[in-house]
Amino acid sequence: MIKSIGAILKGMWTTFKSMFEGPVTVQYPEEKRPVRTRFKGRHELKRYDNGLEKCIGCSLCAAACPADAIFVEASENSDEKRFSPGERYASTYEINMLRCIFCGYCEDACPTEAIVLGDNYELSFTDRAQSIYTREKLLDPVPPGGKPTPQKVQPGLYDRSIPVMENPKD
Repeated sequence: MIKSIGAILKGMWTTFKSMFEGPVTVQYPEEKRPVRTRFKGRHELKRYDNGLEKCIGCSLCAAACPADAIFVEASENSDEKRFSPGERYASTYEINMLRCIFCGYCEDACPTEAIVLGDNYELSFTDRAQSIYTREKLLDPVPPGGKPTPQKVQPGLYDRSIPVMENPKD
């Protein structure tokens, strides 16, 4: 009996102490907590400073994905219609976010650091079609001073997949 009274008093003391502490609630839609540096959120396809896409369509990210959530189809670049600095670019790049487990293997496998798991955690879908993120949804906006893809470039300017990036003279 005495032990149960002691337990009750201890619980009441804990409750009394917490009455004077501030709330820890975050008002979510208006106020967002910062994420940790190692957080793996929504995927992003990066661009170089001149606007060309970093993805060269090698499909290593799709091969590394344990959930088979990534589909990449490559097409050939030309000097008249250039999307990336390499010989190829990803004409179709899709990630099924319902299958993705956010492991980050795609990010580790990418040789050009084109795919990055960002810090956006607000993912919601009302049907299955919205959960498939296409290349257009994943691509970063064109940086200031860059041109949108596709772009016309000088012949022979980009002969490597990971070039020394220089803005071509117009």
